[in-house]
Amino acid sequence: MNIQTILREASAATYDLMNLADERATALLQEVAEALRRRSKEILMANALDLGRMDPSNPKYDRLKLTKERLDGIASDMENVSRLPSPLYRTLSETIRPNGMTIRKVSVPFGVIGVIYEARPNVTADVFSLCLRSGNVCVLKGGSDAEESNRALVAIIHDVLRQKGINPAVCTLLPSDREATTELLEAVGLVDLIIPRGSGSLIRFVREHAKVPVIETGAGICHTYFDVAGDKEKGREIVNNAKTRRVSVCNALDCLIVHQERLDDLPYLCGRLADSRVIIYADEPAYNALEGQYPDDLLCHAGPDSFGTEFLDYKMSVRTVRSIDEALAHISRYGSKHSESIVSENPEAIRVFQRMVDAACVYANVSTAFTDGAQFGFGAEIGISTQKMHARGPMALPELTTYKYIIEGNGQIRK
Repeated sequence: MNIQTILREASAATYDLMNLADERATALLQEVAEALRRRSKEILMANALDLGRMDPSNPKYDRLKLTKERLDGIASDMENVSRLPSPLYRTLSETIRPNGMTIRKVSVPFGVIGVIYEARPNVTADVFSLCLRSGNVCVLKGGSDAEESNRALVAIIHDVLRQKGINPAVCTLLPSDREATTELLEAVGLVDLIIPRGSGSLIRFVREHAKVPVIETGAGICHTYFDVAGDKEKGREIVNNAKTRRVSVCNALDCLIVHQERLDDLPYLCGRLADSRVIIYADEPAYNALEGQYPDDLLCHAGPDSFGTEFLDYKMSVRTVRSIDEALAHISRYGSKHSESIVSENPEAIRVFQRMVDAACVYANVSTAFTDGAQFGFGAEIGISTQKMHARGPMALPELTTYKYIIEGNGQIRK
């Protein structure tokens, strides 16, 4: 079956979801979640085939890897989504015109949402759950790195859909080749929206070649600024968590910015990073502060590429600044408008940081690791938008709807 035929079938499947009762959608997601747990062995076997083709030192390896615990987390996220209120057919606003005509603005599905992603099999389940709950057909274009994992997950989803009498095309998995990507990006009239998830190069490629509307989920170049009034105990834990909890995700810390008056505390702030063998690229003042107090084989001089890099690895840069204004200027120059954090006990510094930083998520005394739909109470996420359109930050159910106007009257005509 060629790609155009597959996409036409996905587009036709939007009608199957239009009359899907909310209670039925909830039950369906819960049954899929249970099936993922029950059939975890076959998913892990498929995932092992994918992992066997990838070098374990590749930063994508951790994203690709599934475990029993991670699968349980994926199933739990799906159950969380099933319990969230439906975002559909809500009246967003209502106006009665002088002639008695009523105009209601009502939330509705986009229709068909295409998602292009790399070595992240969890995205397969997350996208399906969010799209089904928001009444959208999902067209999945995963990378070849996760081909076996994605096939196994979608096969289980399709089995449950068929058992419940629902068209399996509401969850369509495209081949992992480049031809499928091109067809998806040019599927005007068949696909309503495309969301890329992955590296900066993938997102740029989609933005430059798509003929279908795109919501970008930008790369995460994340900073933490340790202010002159920062608490070093909080700072130490936040820096370690943001950097080492999971290095391959977009909310991981890439650059620690430290006020020059707190350089004496820098070895303490970075102390736990050595346990995870984090390589630090430090500017000259920071290097001098760390020299002899951080492992020599893990301490490097910062170079031109040390800042503005999403490492996705056990690597981090350190920049010294003389003021909060200088920290803000650094973030403005090198940040990706994803997630930024300040560690400070000064309310005014926090207020300035929160107001001046241009990012989807701005934290005060909190790790950037929380930029995640499940952590925000959204159940799961379809991506983290760094755009400024209708969707920004973790995107979940409300961001997967558009709206239409419903106009009602009693024979009104326009003169």
